[in-house]
Amino acid sequence: MARLPRSVLPEFGFFHVVSRGVNRTAIFLADDDRHLFVGLLNRTMRRCAWECHAYCLMGNHFHLVLEAARDDVSGGMQRLNGIYAQNFNACYGRVGHLFQNRFGVRLVESEHGLAGTCRYVFDNPVRAGLCDQPEDWPWSGGREHTALRWS
Repeated sequence: MARLPRSVLPEFGFFHVVSRGVNRTAIFLADDDRHLFVGLLNRTMRRCAWECHAYCLMGNHFHLVLEAARDDVSGGMQRLNGIYAQNFNACYGRVGHLFQNRFGVRLVESEHGLAGTCRYVFDNPVRAGLCDQPEDWPWSGGREHTALRWS
């Protein structure tokens, strides 16, 4: 089935964004990689006027739950993934694509859906067996992490 064009998404909204390593390979090999990514995420949030409600960095992918303009999500993701991939490739002597395809984005359509999506993102490392509780994972967070986790 063909992928819908992003132009069918509303101009502003809540979006669940996912980006995965090419061929599902690791995009974070060390804590320094994660620190770099979080710093780039913070700069992108300021530059693109994103409100980040949740994020989670896994080994071969990451999740973001953003409140933003659709065009700012696209531009910001191009910047975030592009700068991160350039740094990652330079650090590890790699060439070529780091990320598989373009990022995935799904509209979050309600407050209830926002809470559920954030819980899904925060629970990712628990489902993967990396920790016992979402709050134990050091590579996730967001503006309302605690409030959304328990709502």
